[in-house]
Amino acid sequence: MPEKIILFGGTYDPVHIGHIEVAQSAAGAIGASKVILIPARRSPHKEQKPAAPDNDRIAMLKLAIAGKNIFQISPVELNRAEPSYTIDTIRHFRQKFGPDCQLYWLIGADMLKDLPRWYKINELFKECTICVMNRGGFDKPDCGSLTAKLGKEAVEKLRQNQIETQFIEISSTDIRQKLLDGKEAGQYLHPEVLDYIKTHRLYTATD
Repeated sequence: MPEKIILFGGTYDPVHIGHIEVAQSAAGAIGASKVILIPARRSPHKEQKPAAPDNDRIAMLKLAIAGKNIFQISPVELNRAEPSYTIDTIRHFRQKFGPDCQLYWLIGADMLKDLPRWYKINELFKECTICVMNRGGFDKPDCGSLTAKLGKEAVEKLRQNQIETQFIEISSTDIRQKLLDGKEAGQYLHPEVLDYIKTHRLYTATD
């Protein structure tokens, strides 16, 4: 059986319990042997850079996955000059793990609408399996509206590779705002990550 590896990119600014739980859920559904978390320097579709420095985001990720052997962290996108594209990351891991490995790239259902704008998206569909995470309790996303831009084959792949994950109503943006406002955000963060944020005075008005 070929090895199945999940690649999960994001700014992780900061990493929260939802990131880890949905990745674990996806790994179980796919039967993946490992999940590689890939912090981004900056999304090509976003103008704003992450609020926390790269080394702090890496440090928080290490704390969040401590004791969870299925997880790894890769700085490949942090080490690459901008702009950094998903297709380049996929090819990096294809070269690392070989042609027989099955690579899965996780995206949230809210990212579907942006897929046609991704760099070399048609090549990306050929080189990995894009898995759409659908939050529990919500209807499956409608991929049909993407047919004109992505083609029937790509849309059918998206329909076949949808994973229902636990519903967690939180985002890193919300957490940063709570921390900035001096509100409690501990229920959304691993305790060690929250301690790190407080110790290093991240996401405060005095950054």
